Amino acid sequence: MAENKLYVGNLSFNTTDDQLVQLFTEHGTVTSASIVTDRETGRSRGFGFVEMSSDAAAKAAISALDGQMVEGRNLTVNLAKPREDRGGRGGGGGGGGRGGRW
Repeated sequence: MAENKLYVGNLSFNTTDDQLVQLFTEHGTVTSASIVTDRETGRSRGFGFVEMSSDAAAKAAISALDGQMVEGRNLTVNLAKPREDRGGRGGGGGGGGRGGRW
């Protein structure tokens, strides 16, 4: 797997996808950038992901931006980890009077 997808944390809640692209373009070609938003409110959750065109560009961006102050916040920039299956989400539990033995 290519190591060019980055996690960007501690973002200002006002940061947009376009601003994220601008910030990372200084260090290489950005192929995608997105701020993660809350499903219910649509507000930023304060982190996002940026995919760079090459591993070298990703490493350059990490070196340049990790810990840098942007909009009053010190960014966290590192390689994104693969999404884990969280399991257990989507029901189960509780019983609710079904299936018990009397």
